[in-house]
Amino acid sequence: AWYPGQAGGRAVAEALFGDTNPGGRLPVTFYKSVDQLPPFEDYAMAGRTYRYFDGEVLYPFGYGLSYTRFEYADMRLNFDRMEGPETLEVACRVRNIGQVAGDEVVQVYIRDEEASVPVPRHSLAAFRRVRLAPGEETQVLLRVAPRAFGCVNDDGEWVIEPGKFTVFVGGGQPGTPGLLQNTVEMVGKTANLD
Repeated sequence: AWYPGQAGGRAVAEALFGDTNPGGRLPVTFYKSVDQLPPFEDYAMAGRTYRYFDGEVLYPFGYGLSYTRFEYADMRLNFDRMEGPETLEVACRVRNIGQVAGDEVVQVYIRDEEASVPVPRHSLAAFRRVRLAPGEETQVLLRVAPRAFGCVNDDGEWVIEPGKFTVFVGGGQPGTPGLLQNTVEMVGKTANLD
């Protein structure tokens, strides 16, 4: 329950007794051991946070519990090639395939497959919470800002480099069962975002 505040006891009881369906998601990663992390004197991000850590964890960033299950289908992008900074629209259908109503947090992650500099393994680019009754289905549209495709080059400039990007959508980060994915390619010259 972390730091639930004065109403925390009631909120935990309502979740435990099924009066409410939990829908929160973790804003951090819970590692199995501090031995998995680099020394704290090392300020580089390599090996830290969901964006750079590639080991096995107890609970990943974006993880959450529910008394129901959700199914994703029909992922669509408004484009699969871009020549400059453009807003990507990611659409998918989400269906509650469980027996109770619940909230799902639809998450979009981006992975740069061909960066010329070190970049995160993947990064959260957009998310949206939806509430669905049992058997209900909805179309979800998420917008990904051009900066989500960017990286800082060797000259310290925020740019989008030509190359392929993998776009993931689902109830968690890459590696989560039921995740959908597609690719987008940046063609042409490097685009400066500064």
